[in-house]
This record gives sequence, structure tokens and C-alpha cells, in this order.
Amino acid sequence: MAKLAPIDMLAIVLVIVGGLNWGLYALGYNLVSILLGWMPILEQVVYVVVALAAIYLAVLIPKLSKQ
Repeated sequence: MAKLAPIDMLAIVLVIVGGLNWGLYALGYNLVSILLGWMPILEQVVYVVVALAAIYLAVLIPKLSKQ
């Protein structure tokens, strides 16, 4: 198994946190909005960073499975 770089681990953590936020959203809570709703631009940045982490992992996983 390939050793994961720190950027890989960061992407994994961000996607997990994003998934947990979606789960909370389904229950009526949006943790990102609760924490950052007073600063909409920062809230949007968080969503973009999590989306980029998901795209990064979508590209990374097939490469890891070939090793």
C-alpha cells in the first residue's frame, strides 16, 4: 500500500467533514452555516475547498488502486 502524503490525508479529512456536514444538514443543521454564517464569503470558501478535496480524491483513488 502506498504511503499517503499530507495533502492526501488533508483531502480525506475535508471530505469526511463535508460528509458529516451533509448528514447534519439532512437532520436540519448546517454546521458550516452555523459557524460561519456571519461571514458568507468564508462559508463559500469552505464549500469550495471541500469540493476541491473531493475532486482531488476522485482523481487520486484510481491512481492508488493501480499501485
